[in-house]
Amino acid sequence: MHGEGQGFLIGALIFLATAVIAVPIARRLGLSPIVGYLIAGVAIGPSGIGAFHDPERIITVAEIGVVLLLFVIGLELQVSRLLAMRRAIFGVGAAQLVFTGIAIAFLTRYAGDSFDWRAAIVAGLALALSATTIALQLLEDKGGLAQPYGQRTFAVLLFQDMAVVPLIAFMPLLAPGDHEAQSFSQSVGHVLVVIAAIAIVIGTGRYLLTPFFRILARSGAREVMTAAALLVVLGAGGLMAAVGMSMAMGAFLAGVMLSESSFRHELEANVDAFRGLLVALFFMGVGMSMNLDVVLANAPLLIVGTLLVTLVKAVSVWAVFRVSEGTEADAVRSATLLTPAGEFSFVLFPLALGLGLITARQGDMLAACAAMTMLLGPPVALIGERLAQRIDSRQRHDEPPEADFSEAKGSVLVVGFGRFGQIASQCLLSQGVEVTIIDNDVEMIQSAGRFGFRIYYGDGTRLDVLRAAGVERARVVAICVDRRETADRIVDILQSNVPGVRLHVRAYDRTHAIALREKGVDFEMRETFESALAFGEATLLATGIDSETAHATVVDVRQRDMERLLRQRLLMSKDGQVGFVEPEPLVAPERAAQPLNAEAEDVLKHETEFSG
Repeated sequence: MHGEGQGFLIGALIFLATAVIAVPIARRLGLSPIVGYLIAGVAIGPSGIGAFHDPERIITVAEIGVVLLLFVIGLELQVSRLLAMRRAIFGVGAAQLVFTGIAIAFLTRYAGDSFDWRAAIVAGLALALSATTIALQLLEDKGGLAQPYGQRTFAVLLFQDMAVVPLIAFMPLLAPGDHEAQSFSQSVGHVLVVIAAIAIVIGTGRYLLTPFFRILARSGAREVMTAAALLVVLGAGGLMAAVGMSMAMGAFLAGVMLSESSFRHELEANVDAFRGLLVALFFMGVGMSMNLDVVLANAPLLIVGTLLVTLVKAVSVWAVFRVSEGTEADAVRSATLLTPAGEFSFVLFPLALGLGLITARQGDMLAACAAMTMLLGPPVALIGERLAQRIDSRQRHDEPPEADFSEAKGSVLVVGFGRFGQIASQCLLSQGVEVTIIDNDVEMIQSAGRFGFRIYYGDGTRLDVLRAAGVERARVVAICVDRRETADRIVDILQSNVPGVRLHVRAYDRTHAIALREKGVDFEMRETFESALAFGEATLLATGIDSETAHATVVDVRQRDMERLLRQRLLMSKDGQVGFVEPEPLVAPERAAQPLNAEAEDVLKHETEFSG
């Protein structure tokens, strides 16, 4: 036992030391940290110094990092957003898998290595899958998940994860012999079991987990919440793995079910530290699994094959994204992000080998090719990003370039300089408050410049623009954009990436105001509310009512509106969703307004104390 413990400690030290050395070197060379992890894995694996002899075991443990990554992604996707992505998931995702699979199968069939049509189909489908971990890590590093191309790329990756089980069930149907009759009935039963497992995960997440976390939170023990978060992630993943699905899919579903929970940010913080380390271990495990003997013996063929697979995959994905109404630049970004072969390729190849669909040499070659596309993936994505930026700049040559934010030092960052933002900014500037203003309306910027305002050109829905504008040192971010969807996107981006900043948000209407309160913004104001109250007070004065009574009436109306807003929020929280607010009069004719119930009064008291 002592020897095993010492061996584990030495292994952990080698892993940590290699990671600490490899990542700075990769960064210095302008490469992604993922490339550093992959090369480090090759160096310490069986083909290198031999510090680790069982890479499959390491990858199995490290896949928990992929599971945690998908859980965090799920926390950031509400069910409504997921439903809105259904066309991209099942339309673009299916088209990408089929089109890319056919293209690679055709390439493999005539590769000159005796691939028959069955082996070519296996190669095509397996290599058409993309590396979820690499793509999501690259998207997260660039803040791309909040962008349209990032959402569509994620939709494709999500479909691929869902397609793994059908692909596994499809393999025996390709195999020669009597696999077909036996496998078809088993496949139908398997699908039913999978559906039941998905229903269990969704039902548990929807109805049981929030009360469960509420009970644990009352204990005040932070470590219990951390343990519970890991229990939920690994429990959901383990259930899905038990029925043949990916653990990542189960964790993702659990995350989506908790995306609207008040414990969302606590859960994300608890699993984030584990996630980063295990994802690094996963990439190093992939590097360890590369068989350098096979690679060196077939180096020319593998290099050419890897380049061809990468090129065919990029062109295929680009074509699918262009046909599906994506912009040219976004299609390039998505195409280069999806070129690395997926983690489940290493599941399909051994299965195909066991069914006699491919030979042992073909399996080694395909696995080596898949690993090499992973190694090539981050540099290809970097090239794609630079090419996309050139396309963007060419297409927007009439617009001014993104502003130089080097002089942006405002303690308040105002996003949006329309009618609302202009008035809000005047109040701040009149008191000498340093304000940084960003807007993407070229004509507005030019008009404001004539009056002495310094406004920076930039898209407020991009994390890199917000960071360049100084969001991380701002005391307050005033989101004054006029579209609800844009405001929600900026709030989500900032709450996920800059959780300490204070958010003041312009609300579109009553429903939006309630939704913003549920998100936990620090302050929200309906765009027409206060102006309507001032208008009403002026009208009361015009009818002959004295100013004291008119002012008291406006104060009373404001208080009643706040009570109604809190009551509606409370009812929606019980229903578990924020949707359409049923119109109701503030004061019903001929009768007094309904008093709040005790629960709503407690909420109102809490809100009043917080705001005071």
